[in-house]
Amino acid sequence: MHVTVTPVFAALLALIFVCLSVRTILKRRKAKVAVGDGGNVELQRAQRAHANFIEYVPIALLVLTFLEMRAVGSYVMIGLCGLLLLGRCIHAYGISNPRENYNFRKTGMYMTFAVLILGSLGLLYTYL
Repeated sequence: MHVTVTPVFAALLALIFVCLSVRTILKRRKAKVAVGDGGNVELQRAQRAHANFIEYVPIALLVLTFLEMRAVGSYVMIGLCGLLLLGRCIHAYGISNPRENYNFRKTGMYMTFAVLILGSLGLLYTYL
């Protein structure tokens, strides 16, 4: 029996997105900046964490959803979805930290790229 995995991870990622959104809103209020970043470094970092998340997660979830529709095994899907979730959390933490450790950002992006590449190749393979 095939268990659908991607929707659970999509829900978890959506909750992270809401947290990133609320954090950006709160930093915007604190800095009293309605549009842009007003040169506030904390707000810039919050905006980039939020923006980077929304730049990568939708396409990754789309690829993963299509891959799951091709009846790829649940364990493979849990692995890929888990890697995406962990990668996005690590990246958001790394980019948000004022005393940034680039290893977090790099690791998070490598994990995200791995999901995009493996998911895309897996999807293409199912059509060969």
